[in-house]
Amino acid sequence: MALPLEGIKVLDLSRYLPGPFCTQLLADFGAEVVKIEQPEVGDPGRQLAPVVNGISTRFYTVNRNKKSITLDIRKEKGREILKKLIPHFDVIIDQFRAGFMDELGIGYQELKTINDRIIFCAISGYGQDGPMYKAAGHDLNYLNLAGITGTTGSRQGRVPAMSGVQIADIAGGTLYAIISILLALSSREKTGRGQMCDVSMLDGAVSLLTYTMGEWSGDGIIPVIGDGVLTGGYACYNIYQAMDGKYVSLGAVEKKFWGEFCNKLDIPQYIALQWKKAEQEHIINTVANIMKQKNRDQWVDFFADNDICFSPVLDLEEMSEHPQVKAREMVKKIDDPTGSGKTIALTGVPIKLSDTPGQIVLKFPELGEHTAEILKAAGYTTKEMEELCKNKII
Repeated sequence: MALPLEGIKVLDLSRYLPGPFCTQLLADFGAEVVKIEQPEVGDPGRQLAPVVNGISTRFYTVNRNKKSITLDIRKEKGREILKKLIPHFDVIIDQFRAGFMDELGIGYQELKTINDRIIFCAISGYGQDGPMYKAAGHDLNYLNLAGITGTTGSRQGRVPAMSGVQIADIAGGTLYAIISILLALSSREKTGRGQMCDVSMLDGAVSLLTYTMGEWSGDGIIPVIGDGVLTGGYACYNIYQAMDGKYVSLGAVEKKFWGEFCNKLDIPQYIALQWKKAEQEHIINTVANIMKQKNRDQWVDFFADNDICFSPVLDLEEMSEHPQVKAREMVKKIDDPTGSGKTIALTGVPIKLSDTPGQIVLKFPELGEHTAEILKAAGYTTKEMEELCKNKII
């Protein structure tokens, strides 16, 4: 059965995480992805620690089922090659700073004159305009400016906390890039024309604050770390430490869940106080003291038959072995392709389609492995490619 994106060809100039994860998901659903890498050094993500037998284990997590060609687009000959490839592709992914591709003469305005069906997706920190459009940044910077870091942290000390995952990179960059590409492909079906997709990781991070914005607008109060309904200020929606030092989480927002939780712990007097702000410190401390009477897994067993949104806080190893995660095939453990004997954990396909499900193809491209194949298809002769290689264009 054909996958939904079969026939769609993607040129991927991105590196590290946001763009490569985007194109990996596109590849899982049938797109042919050609990864363009700098000659000799490749995607810097190949050397991102931890490195095993010369290749980063992180590289494998976002670069399965792709082809790799080497091409130096900073050189004129390299840009000429890129322009010759454009008619053969549907999508091009750019993850350089805003304006960089335009400065090289291979931005959207130029490439659409070669192929007006091309979809040019630019993933950047701050977007293609605005006072910061050329500023450097990383996930932490985008989350800080978006106000997300300023609402994240523990009640103890009210100190901002860094996220354990790259929220802006993935939710603000990867996922919105995929959405924009699919929307542009849909539009092209109607108009016959491609378009520019301007994906800002800051924009994406700000958009994640939907409920937080509503809380701020309704209360007229700037949210304080660890004090909101969904950030640790209420007993019914919180994280508690168990006797063994591990943690459990309670998400009993609905009255029925909170009531069942309180009755099970024999503290029914707190049911009616669920949303009384002045009582929260006392209730949180009471529940916290109770939670320290059993180990984490004992609490999980204790509440196993109760419908109260109660779950353990797991580490990655525990998560990868959890029955629900395994049932949904969301972690795939493979032997390291370099032969180190290590096991590498990859994320599965998060989108489940009934008729055309995504497929994980566990092939990882060597640097420049498909250069000859792709350039030959674009009309280059073996002699021409040898000359290009000699001059370090490819």
